[in-house]
Amino acid sequence: MPTKEKACRNCKRITTGNVCDNCGSSNLTTNFSGLIIILNPEESEIAKELGMRKPGYYAVRVG
Repeated sequence: MPTKEKACRNCKRITTGNVCDNCGSSNLTTNFSGLIIILNPEESEIAKELGMRKPGYYAVRVG
């Protein structure tokens, strides 16, 4: 059975685990929409604007 993706309510990082690998929070939800993929946060204007410092998948909106 495939694992369900969850978004962290604190930092919006998308994960398949039970703990966010970005901030360590367990405050996760399956209720999210949109997707931002950050490859190089040092050079990404969007990552700088949104305060994302690590590469990865992030939700646009978390419910």
